[in-house]
Amino acid sequence: MIITKKQNDLEYLVAEGITAAHCFTTRHGGVSTGSKSSLSLAYTKGDTMENVETNLGILGNAIGFDTDKLVMTLQIHSDIVRAVTDQDHLGLCHNVYPKCDGLVTNTPGVALLIFTADCTPLLFHDPVTGAVGAAHAGWKGTAQAIGARVVEAMVKNYGSRPEDIRAAIGPNVGFCHFETDWDVPEAMIAAYGDEVNAYIQKKGEKYYLDLKEINALCLRRAGVTHIEISDACTMCQPDRFWSHRVTKGDRGSQGAVIVCGEVSK
Repeated sequence: MIITKKQNDLEYLVAEGITAAHCFTTRHGGVSTGSKSSLSLAYTKGDTMENVETNLGILGNAIGFDTDKLVMTLQIHSDIVRAVTDQDHLGLCHNVYPKCDGLVTNTPGVALLIFTADCTPLLFHDPVTGAVGAAHAGWKGTAQAIGARVVEAMVKNYGSRPEDIRAAIGPNVGFCHFETDWDVPEAMIAAYGDEVNAYIQKKGEKYYLDLKEINALCLRRAGVTHIEISDACTMCQPDRFWSHRVTKGDRGSQGAVIVCGEVSK
């Protein structure tokens, strides 16, 4: 299950099957103000860098990571996955990082961070090798199987076996609200075939898609059998999560973070 935890004002979600330190953040528990209130993690939407650094420090203290070993993404809705170490930390502004939508590492102490505000966050942990991964799966990344690309990177770089990997799918815009034109379901059918039709519904001239289940399908095809899925929809709970669609872009960014730990011998 994916459950909610609170530390004072800080609220976040964790997957019970992932033993590495990790979380999916909410809006709550930071110092940002106004439309960015309060735990905004990315310096892109008019917040101050000072607030973002303070918020990341709050999160690091709560979850258990050193912000000097935090590696981020400069997201472009791609299937690009980077294998990183502590040498890839470039500061706390994601704009200075190379473009990608997925990260993997097996370096103890390194924390991986991706950003969302309706898109689907994915976290990965291999308890056998200690490797971890994180991915931002917008609909384009979902159609490009970004989740499978992370699994492949963990296998290639760290010797992970897909059946050992624990995956978690966090809060996103749910089946109830992800309204699109035909181009999105067309891309999913091209990527996954007729099986994906179970997660597409037509209402009038529009289509609704279940991105969580499509990403779960992607992970199952990649050999992952341990998958936990949040039932939270960012558009249903805009006071709890940032939603790009609800705010029309006047928002902060929540994130998903996972920390590589030592492997027990």
